[in-house]
Amino acid sequence: MTTVRLPLFPLNSVLFPGLVLPLNVFEERYRAMMRDLLKSGEEESRRFAVVAIRDGREVAPTAPGLPDQTALPERGPAAGFGADPIQAFHRVGCVADAATIREREDGSFEVLATGTTRVRLLSVDASGPYLTAELEELPEDAGDGSGALALGVLRAFRSYQQRLAGARERSLSTTGAELPEEPSVVSYLVAAAAVLDIPAKQRLLQAPDTATRLAEELKLLRAETAVIRHLPSLPAVELTRAPTSPN
Repeated sequence: MTTVRLPLFPLNSVLFPGLVLPLNVFEERYRAMMRDLLKSGEEESRRFAVVAIRDGREVAPTAPGLPDQTALPERGPAAGFGADPIQAFHRVGCVADAATIREREDGSFEVLATGTTRVRLLSVDASGPYLTAELEELPEDAGDGSGALALGVLRAFRSYQQRLAGARERSLSTTGAELPEEPSVVSYLVAAAAVLDIPAKQRLLQAPDTATRLAEELKLLRAETAVIRHLPSLPAVELTRAPTSPN
């Protein structure tokens, strides 16, 4: 078992290997994390782990709130995640490699990172200025029939894109040449691009192998395409684009 200890960045979203993650970092705990990542200047040390929040707040309260206007705002690395922060997170996440960390004049950071490797959360340490975690790296096994499943998922994904964007806007059939063929890459691309809620995306991230993930995506895409077909109006194309995290 290969384990690694990395800074931990919880988000209200799921990061997949290969997915680009833009971050607007303004909370002090995450500013401290980025300052430390910049200090070493080493590529290896610019990694941090992203986990999806199961129960908690991505941004800690900074002022008294309802129903108690006298309640003090939460402080510290685990603010918003309860007394035992590991319980607030999904246990499978993804390592992010920060290609760009740019500090602004106000001390906040603009960060551009890319998901690399799936990891399982083993423990969380809240003793420092930000959360750190001990993580187990998860291998990506192909599983049985992943190649054939990837082809089926790509076909279903093209149909899903057409329905989502509106077939009258423009044909997306030419995008086939731009899509990857390697099954694991296909599985992560589709998981990231599909308009699904966090629990569904989390199930795809933690699938035991590529074939299982692709089989689940095939079911989801067919079901979502059927639903969209019967909607009176189609969702905006912008819904397929991952937004910048506010922190």
